[in-house]
Amino acid sequence: MSETTPGASASNGLSGRTTIVVGASRGLGRGVASALAAAGASVIAVARTEEPASRSATAGTIQAVVADAADPASAGDLLGRYEPDTLVLVAGARPPSRPLQDQTWETFSVNWETDVRIAFLWLREALVKPLRPGGRVVVFSSGAALQGSPLSGGYAGAKATQRFLTTYAQDEARRANLDITFTAVLPRLTPHTDLGRPAVEAYAARHGQSVDDYVRSMGEPLTPEGAGDAVVELARADAATIAPSYLLTGAGLRELA
Repeated sequence: MSETTPGASASNGLSGRTTIVVGASRGLGRGVASALAAAGASVIAVARTEEPASRSATAGTIQAVVADAADPASAGDLLGRYEPDTLVLVAGARPPSRPLQDQTWETFSVNWETDVRIAFLWLREALVKPLRPGGRVVVFSSGAALQGSPLSGGYAGAKATQRFLTTYAQDEARRANLDITFTAVLPRLTPHTDLGRPAVEAYAARHGQSVDDYVRSMGEPLTPEGAGDAVVELARADAATIAPSYLLTGAGLRELA
């Protein structure tokens, strides 16, 4: 159960609806793709390499597509080819786990060059195409956008910018009278993904705690299944009830001011 549940629409089934999940091969993205497929949606699972993408194709309603989400041609091509009702952007680079003095500009900026670039390209194409009326766009940012991330270089700033870009896209949709809803989801750090586990270990060491103690101090951890449930909730909700952004924890979605 979510901390804040967006209002459900009169028809909340996802059967017959097409969703593109960018970054669907592992972690939260894989959980999102699986949950949407289980809810009846036809899912286009986008990943950079064939082998991880193929692992995502575990159900008849999931189609694996190999593409580089940061390639400027990918967003327009895939949105035009599949004409989705829902677009979920989860893909991003794994940030380095090291303090500021041990960073180079190249390591510090990796999430600006990947995560922000992906958000910019796909949000722009969702407006230019545009997405079909009633379309939903969900951008996965990070809880680090709210509280910083001192061991992850430019990660927190990049994730904050993804949230800003999502807000800008919603404003442009309103100005153009486009029936498209954009929202950002900020998942809290979790040990249950390949991206989150090294960060949890690094922060536990920084605080002089065991990993188990540090995880317990974080509260109920988010799982890929929980991320999937949250996106299904947003996909089913009445567009008028969807907030510009949410914090996502193991307890569910919580609307952000």
